[in-house]
Amino acid sequence: MISVAGHTAIDHICRVPSLPPPNTSMEIADHQVFFGGGAANIAAGIARLGGATTLVSAVGGDFRGSDYERWLESLGVRLNLYRIPDAHTATAFMFTDDRGDQVTFFEWGASRIFSETEPPALPFVHMATADPAFNVKLAGKAEFSSFDPGQDLYRYSKGQLLSILSRASILFANHHEVDGMCRILSLGRTEIANLVPMAVFTRGREGSSLLVRGEVERKVPALPVRMVDPTGAGDAYRAGFLTAYARGLDPLTCTKIGTTTASFVVEAPGCQTRLPDWETMRERYLSSFGPDSEVTG
Repeated sequence: MISVAGHTAIDHICRVPSLPPPNTSMEIADHQVFFGGGAANIAAGIARLGGATTLVSAVGGDFRGSDYERWLESLGVRLNLYRIPDAHTATAFMFTDDRGDQVTFFEWGASRIFSETEPPALPFVHMATADPAFNVKLAGKAEFSSFDPGQDLYRYSKGQLLSILSRASILFANHHEVDGMCRILSLGRTEIANLVPMAVFTRGREGSSLLVRGEVERKVPALPVRMVDPTGAGDAYRAGFLTAYARGLDPLTCTKIGTTTASFVVEAPGCQTRLPDWETMRERYLSSFGPDSEVTG
């Protein structure tokens, strides 16, 4: 069972020609509303791939009986939720330009309860975007944990980051987040990777890297697909990697499965719109990376 802790949110995804400088405006070319939140996206992705998963999250009074709750239940996601009746579920406002660059404004809503909540002790947990203090306590109680600072990185102190990294077994981060951690910790990229047994760094179209202490860095290319919306690619990558890791596959294969899973999500708007099942993922994996007995088995 993979527990995923962090945000459940409603995503407002907007397409703009370019991201405007301060004190100017820009026309919104397209605006759509989707299910989102980093933790919920990852849990949904794991469930679609056939993995057993529990979502540990906070939601508002608007969530019970909603289409979103029914959707997660239909996927088989087990819900361990802090329900805050007088709050609303977190909301994300994302603006993506024609180059694929993105800015996000996030309203925490019910997720603010994380800062005053005592987390459960979990055997296998992925810490997605959430309150730093909550994740520090969660890492301290977990038997096995992976960590993804995500766009909440700016909320972490140096001490909080070091506390989590000293306990986590896997670190996931894109190149922007790696740069941010380098600034917060006054360390280089390799030094940060060496703080954990395994680090996975993603670079969008440039693919991803797997760094295991004592081994040479291994790179996996991104798959050549038509990108419609980059939102949720990182969450899908983590879902693919963690599902494969829980199946006992080797880390490099997990990295390729993460890459393959993410390649589906960018082909449609929304983080959970085009999540593949295991068989669909497997077919693209084999056509992209060649025969692999671990995946076919």
